[in-house]
Amino acid sequence: MTAAMRPEQEAVFVEAPARLHFGVLDLRGARGRWFGGIGAAAPAPRLRLSARLADTVSADGEDAERARGFARRALGHRGLEGGVHITVHQSLPAHVGLGSGTQLALAVARAVEELHAVGTDTAESARAAGRADRSAIGTHAFAEGGLVVEGGRRPASDGVAPLVVRMPFPPTWWCVVAVPRAGRGLSGPAELDAFDALPPPPEREVERVAHLVLMSLLPALAEADLPAFGETLTAIQAITGRWWAPVQGGTFAAGPTETLVKAMAGWGAMGVGQSSWGPSVYGIVDGEEAGRALADNVGTALGGAGSVYHGPFPAAGARIWRDVLEVDGSRPEGARV
Repeated sequence: MTAAMRPEQEAVFVEAPARLHFGVLDLRGARGRWFGGIGAAAPAPRLRLSARLADTVSADGEDAERARGFARRALGHRGLEGGVHITVHQSLPAHVGLGSGTQLALAVARAVEELHAVGTDTAESARAAGRADRSAIGTHAFAEGGLVVEGGRRPASDGVAPLVVRMPFPPTWWCVVAVPRAGRGLSGPAELDAFDALPPPPEREVERVAHLVLMSLLPALAEADLPAFGETLTAIQAITGRWWAPVQGGTFAAGPTETLVKAMAGWGAMGVGQSSWGPSVYGIVDGEEAGRALADNVGTALGGAGSVYHGPFPAAGARIWRDVLEVDGSRPEGARV
């Protein structure tokens, strides 16, 4: 009986958080490494997919075409025979600053590796999926959760930028993520062109960002000092946002992104900014009540022209488990979710 004819099969499930990109560390490369960055796993939205062995490579559900391509790439990179069927049960919004491509690629690669019982390593999964060519924030957020700081890539290396710091957030810190229904952020060739067009930032500003991260942002997180953390994160966003201004027209993307960043600060968020190229923005407050109030204000401001997510920062990265699926992709009665 072929894989496609089995009435039910064991499948691998992967659930992964979106990622928030808080800022890049260095666009100069004077120390032999490029980019680097700060970011975190977001409370929501989340990607969820399942994978089962099959005779060919196929996919269905949301983002099926991209999932199929990532599956082929992962199988080829590992030299694996046979196929796989991917079902994307829940996708991430694409090109809005939440790392949808990286999280999908990593989830597919990890599912393929689990199905074939080959060694799993997130950095290797990223290489298998062709990700982390610039930023490794999404890769490390997928693996670890929490706040991550990565140390940048060496230009001549195909390795993933190293994880320098990973720290959990206090469970009371609540993050609100807003995704306005606006123009999509840069990706693909357009993003490469944008990087080529950017002038190198002033060395003094690069040094200032590194100083803020090491001597203010990380100590504030270690001491659960949200006012200090938020003030520092907002300052970093203001500096690095100026680096992107020649491409995006200002410190933040014009329109609802810029408006929401300013509004969330006025509504009590102690750390606000734009994730990656936007249009997604985030705000951090202390406690569920404050988080829900901020989310309500953001939802009212969007007026239905976008999505709002909120919750505490996840303490872990992607969740991976096995279950049984019918061949049509449904779970048999009584199967564990």
